[in-house]
Order: sequence, then C-alpha cells, then structure tokens
Amino acid sequence: MSTVTLSPSFAPPAQVVPILRQQGYAVLSAASVTQLAGCELAALMALNPSWNDLPPDAYLKDGGHYRRRRHSCFVVQGDALTQVPHRAHWQPLAYNALHGGMERWFEPMRDSDVHAPGWRQLLVALGRICTALKADAGAPAAPPWFVEAHQFRIDTTDGIGRPTPEGAHRDGVDFVAVLLVDRVGIKGGETRVFEAEGPNGQRFTLTEPWSMLLLDDTRVIHESTPIQPTADGGHRDTLVLTFRASGFQSS
Repeated sequence: MSTVTLSPSFAPPAQVVPILRQQGYAVLSAASVTQLAGCELAALMALNPSWNDLPPDAYLKDGGHYRRRRHSCFVVQGDALTQVPHRAHWQPLAYNALHGGMERWFEPMRDSDVHAPGWRQLLVALGRICTALKADAGAPAAPPWFVEAHQFRIDTTDGIGRPTPEGAHRDGVDFVAVLLVDRVGIKGGETRVFEAEGPNGQRFTLTEPWSMLLLDDTRVIHESTPIQPTADGGHRDTLVLTFRASGFQSS
C-alpha cells in the first residue's frame, strides 16, 4: 500500500521575508535554498557524507537508540562566520520538558564541513534573512547572530524513530531553519507547524534533499511525526540551525 504525503507550498526566494512576516514560517525548495545561499546544490550535497559519521545521542530520556547527532556553535555577523569554542547544548525546561535543564555535550561537527564554502554561504544567507526580519523591530543593520547547528540522523533501529521526542515545541530562540538532508526507506516524518497563539496550523512532508522550513520561533511551534521503516536501514537526516540575537542559551 502506498503512503500518501502532503507536499508543502514552496515560497519564492524573493518572498521569504514577507511570507515569514505574514504567517511565521516559510518553506523553500532546494533550488530556492541554493539561490539564497548563492551556491550550487553540489556544494550542499558535499556535506551529506558526514551524516554517516554521527555518534549516538547518549541523552535520550525515553530509552531509545534511534538518534545520532553532532553539534557546533557559530556567530554570524554580516558576511562573517566564526566558529566559537565547543560548548554544551542547553535549553530551559520551559522549552524542552523532556531534555531541558541539563548540559548536553555532543561531538562537534567535522572540520571539513564547517570550513566548506557551502556551509559559510548557507549560514550567512540565513543570517541576512534573520536581520531583515529583525529590522522591523529597529535592530542594528548587522547584528551578531548566535547560531547552534545540529546534525541529526533519526533511524529505525528501535522499529520507530522520533524526530521530536519532546513533542510540539518552541526552541527558545528567534528563528529556526530545518533542512531535510535525506530520507531513505521510511514512511512518516510529517512536519507540523502551529500558531503559538492561535488556531491555525499546517502539515506537510519534506521529501526533497536540502529543502528547508524556516520558522519564527517566537510565533509558531513545530514538530515532526515518528518514522517507520519501509526498507532495511531506514533513516531521516536533517540539519537544524537556530538563530538567537541575545546570545547562546546557557544554564
């Protein structure tokens, strides 16, 4: 039996900022992501092999073994990207009731990835979008953005994998970018976005490698539904980038 998936409505690159202002989120095709970043798709696809080298997440409180990840932190200011000394990932319990309130130390991203041209172009381009959105509130022309980068692989080792075991949530930042890197031999993994203070919501499934969901974290909450295997080794790879103006979250 075939699995029905709902396709997202993609935003043209020129309309990303207005759409985000209007509804708090926008979805971009891979072609639009590369257009915004000013790079070829091959420059982003060159990062893909590192998802095969992610260490297990040792902090899952539900007892699962379905998540692997790496984590690194950066500062984006204008056209400059700087990697900061390795640090723990921390969220308050108010934003992550399952894994909040504790320092989680994950292995950093590989040097070859963070020095790749496509990596810098992607983060700088997203920083420009965040700056344009913050300009409505009188932010500086080129504020620093404190960025946490998370490489995730959710697999089906346990028979089911949970991309968001904490449920529908906000991340406690200003903006969040969720990029689908790949999905292999799975069903599920539907993305759901809801107004934080309203009745409206949308659901769709990202299937195109390097397509992206961009969220205003102050206005919407989001989650992804569990995945199940349709073939051996089924998994879903994503890159999650969070942008915060007021520094990294810390205990």
